[in-house]
Amino acid sequence: MSVDFNLTGRVALVTGSTRGIGRALAKALGEQGADVVINGRGVEAVAETVDEFTSKGIQAHAAAFDVADTEVAKHAVQAQIAALGKIDILVNNAGIIHRESLLELDDQNWQHVIDVNLSACFVMARECGKSMVENNWGRIINIASVMALVARPTIAPYVSTKHGLAGLTKALAVELGPHGITANSINPGYIVTDINEALINDPEFNELVKRRTPVGRWGTVDELAGACIFLASNSGAYTNGTMITVDGGMTAALY
Repeated sequence: MSVDFNLTGRVALVTGSTRGIGRALAKALGEQGADVVINGRGVEAVAETVDEFTSKGIQAHAAAFDVADTEVAKHAVQAQIAALGKIDILVNNAGIIHRESLLELDDQNWQHVIDVNLSACFVMARECGKSMVENNWGRIINIASVMALVARPTIAPYVSTKHGLAGLTKALAVELGPHGITANSINPGYIVTDINEALINDPEFNELVKRRTPVGRWGTVDELAGACIFLASNSGAYTNGTMITVDGGMTAALY
């Protein structure tokens, strides 16, 4: 079988795709021929991203909504399916992080991270999965983290959701696999994005990342695109229920 990364005719919805990792993945999917649905909470940011992608020859569509609002998300997915006919590829990328000592963390902040990082991924997979089952073809790609494998202090909700996302990925894989749908996750390491700007500008933390990563540097958003394209394509059809870790070797190292 020849390698086939062509996504022409596919429709891909990428949550949180107006910036950072989500934007890079949406762009990569579009460059491979997919129609991409751009999502974010800000109407203006979504529109700007759609305009930019369209100017580059990518078929892009706007879907401004909050993935953590279950009813709104359900209706938004249904609207996109009605407009575009289907959703073939879902990239669950939208996520947040809250930094606070576990012993000081209140219930509200804990639940908010759970709602955005885990529950929303379930809702999106369920709603998009209905379209995929009808077409007997689908790809669900959850953007987890190296924190699905290890943990750091002060981010207990984030770590918990990313471990939970690994479990959700496996559950989706075994239940939806018979319908021609695969579910996998990508575990990024420390990636240069605006959300990590404060960490990058912290000399001590920046040095920690470089020291703990065998390749000696932070990753870039574009270095996640290859894994996403593979999992979304026909060439990834037999890869199901697994994690691809893109972290420069950080979780392979003991030092």
